[in-house]
Amino acid sequence: MAAKPIYRVVFHQQGEIWELYAREIYQSELWGFIEVEEFVFEDGSKLVVDPSADRLRHTFDGVKRSYLPLNAIVRIDEVEREGPARAVKSEGRIAEFPRGPMPPPRRET
Repeated sequence: MAAKPIYRVVFHQQGEIWELYAREIYQSELWGFIEVEEFVFEDGSKLVVDPSADRLRHTFDGVKRSYLPLNAIVRIDEVEREGPARAVKSEGRIAEFPRGPMPPPRRET
């Protein structure tokens, strides 16, 4: 049986660019969101630990599923293996994906 694919997800988060790895990604039933599940982090028992990777590991500790807004997503890649999670300051060189108008609210009948 083939191993589950691993995805690298790069997105904007409060003035930073976050890069995470996950095994499950799909379109959410919530309009305008992508669901990300089964986060994958490198082994934390290394002698040298990157502080940003450690912060992301603790941020997503115990998180079952995250809903990321489409306009925050920079890129999603299918990769062969996970790499280090990273959080770097955004230098404003990456533009958000343009978003269209919100659909009108549903009327209950």
